[in-house]
Amino acid sequence: MTNQQLNSGNPRVDIEYRRRKSAEEMRHQVVSFALMIFLTLIAFAAVAIKGFSAWFIVPFILLLAVIQVIFQLYYFMHMSHKGHEAPSLFLYAGLFVGLVTVLAFVTIIWW
Repeated sequence: MTNQQLNSGNPRVDIEYRRRKSAEEMRHQVVSFALMIFLTLIAFAAVAIKGFSAWFIVPFILLLAVIQVIFQLYYFMHMSHKGHEAPSLFLYAGLFVGLVTVLAFVTIIWW
C-alpha cells in the first residue's frame, strides 16, 4: 500500500473521530470550568466565615489560585495537547526563574 492510501481513511470515520474528540474536549472544559467555579466559591466562603484566621486564609486562597492556574493552562489554553512543548518549556522556565528570584529576595530580607 502506498503512504497516501494509509493516511486517507474513510472520510466518515475521520468525521466521527473528530466529533468524538471534540465532544471529549468540550466535556473536559466544562468539568474544568465547573471545578474552577467551585474553587472560587470555596475561596469566598473561607473569607466570609469569621472562624478562620488570616494565617490560614491567605495560604489557602493562594493554593486555590495555583490550582485554578493549572486548570486554565492545561484545559483552556490547551497546554496538554501535542505541539505545545516549546511554550510549556518557556512557561516553566519563567516560573522557575520567578520562584528563584522570590526565594532570593526572601532570603536576603529575612536572614
